[in-house]
Amino acid sequence: MTQVQTQAIFLASASPRRHQLLTQMGIVHDVLQVPAPPGEDEPLLPGEHPASYVKRTAREKAERAVAHLHACDLPPRPILTADTTVMMGSQLLGKAHTDNDVRQALSALSGQTHEVHTAIVLAWRDRLYEDVSITNVIMKPLTTDDIEWYVRSGEGIGKAGAYGIQGLASAFVASISGSYSGVMGLPLFETCRLLGRAYSASD
Repeated sequence: MTQVQTQAIFLASASPRRHQLLTQMGIVHDVLQVPAPPGEDEPLLPGEHPASYVKRTAREKAERAVAHLHACDLPPRPILTADTTVMMGSQLLGKAHTDNDVRQALSALSGQTHEVHTAIVLAWRDRLYEDVSITNVIMKPLTTDDIEWYVRSGEGIGKAGAYGIQGLASAFVASISGSYSGVMGLPLFETCRLLGRAYSASD
């Protein structure tokens, strides 16, 4: 993205979808593999609202990535991190780890409107630039056969809210209001805007 990007960035995420989206936009990048912290994966803190949770986890990913870059003595580059969560009211629907997680999540989402929050952080020159995308998604009423078909596909494992809008679950999504790429895991409008902000500030 020649109008905002002045150098290659690091994407501190193992998500193939985020890599795909950056490539689609011509944003030159390398994937930075950052070791996961010990303990529970991205725990929700007591009393923490899901909207605050997704911003905090994206920020913590950026901080760990910066520390890892320094520890590995790699040349400095902007580092992009992101985190996505699905919300039903004040309830957070995290990543599905089992088939039963997928069943429970899809049963909850069936026929309902939910929000997908994707927070992004760009770490560059001792600053963190942050943004968030919020998208409303309406899912059609799902039958037991619908849910079991999707469970058998294995597609929902590892995904926030137990579904991937870019895959088979697109047949379940009646409408969205917001960012399609944000639901995939990286809102491209906000990402490009963040890059523009960071590079403008560093000129």
